[in-house]
Amino acid sequence: MTRILKKYIDEFDAGRDLVRTDAEPFFDALIHETDEALLTSVFQTWNVKGIGEDEIYQIARMMRDRCTRVSSKHKVFVDVVGTGGSKSKTFNVSTAAAFVVAGAGVPVAKHGNRAATSSTGSADVLSALGVEPAVDPATAERCLNEVGICFMFAPNFHRLSPTLATVRRGLGFPTIFNCVGPLCNPAQAPHQLIGVWSRELVPKIANALARLGTKRSWVVHGSDGLDEISVSGSTYVAEVNDRVKEFEIEPSNFGASVRSADRIRVNTAEESAQIIRSVLESELVNDQRTRAEDIVIANAAAALHIAGRGDDLTDSARLAARSIADRHAMRKLDSLAAAVTPR
Repeated sequence: MTRILKKYIDEFDAGRDLVRTDAEPFFDALIHETDEALLTSVFQTWNVKGIGEDEIYQIARMMRDRCTRVSSKHKVFVDVVGTGGSKSKTFNVSTAAAFVVAGAGVPVAKHGNRAATSSTGSADVLSALGVEPAVDPATAERCLNEVGICFMFAPNFHRLSPTLATVRRGLGFPTIFNCVGPLCNPAQAPHQLIGVWSRELVPKIANALARLGTKRSWVVHGSDGLDEISVSGSTYVAEVNDRVKEFEIEPSNFGASVRSADRIRVNTAEESAQIIRSVLESELVNDQRTRAEDIVIANAAAALHIAGRGDDLTDSARLAARSIADRHAMRKLDSLAAAVTPR
């Protein structure tokens, strides 16, 4: 196994991608290797070369095949997820949006992890919100089917190594696992809103998702560098349906004004949780929204839109705002926290 990793340090250094016939032994070597220095060298040379579309597809395909599954009684449900890796270090927008979507009546099977390249991962902020994130697959499945929202903590569903996790946290840049994580939802969500840290990666991840299969999903990147839909400028979108279609959307599509990038950066999970609670507890009086509220509503609206809720993005944004104003989103947070609390 060590031999193939050393081989691909040289291959990546020469600018060559992972060969399809080597994908499985290479992946097995990655997840079993205990030499942190060797793994670091692999990821460093891979990062310089750049991650290829077929590499994303091959690794995601294997992780999908090997993961522990969650069964859903729902025909229509979504995942709202980001790759991480954005330099903006915002609060956990997709986690907040997930509660808004669930509050609007569309079940959410959220997949995520602790932070590897961000200030706070979805599992970190859920802990700060009083939700135990690391539940077993049976509990996650029960929450999805009974509460209408669940969190699937990646290490409990994918057999990767602690050494690999340690190396990723120390790198300071995103890796192939940031790309493939959102593509490996254990509940096989038919609709996904996937935020990506790099515009260059949007079509690569979208094309890989098209090959893996999805009903209707969006891969997005904000012009301000966010791995979310932005309200500071345009957002680049690749819609995956029966084909991949690329276009741009603006804050006005959600009925929002262009906002400056203030007050959404955080350094800790606790700061992120505080912003999320402030958003979910808002009454949205006279539409005098903060940027945090606008960005959560925009991302929730996009998720609702791809799931078929709302005539257009503006209508979907109204549904998202109503989920907050009527406290449905906040109740979903409380219900999930209660459902995963040991009795």
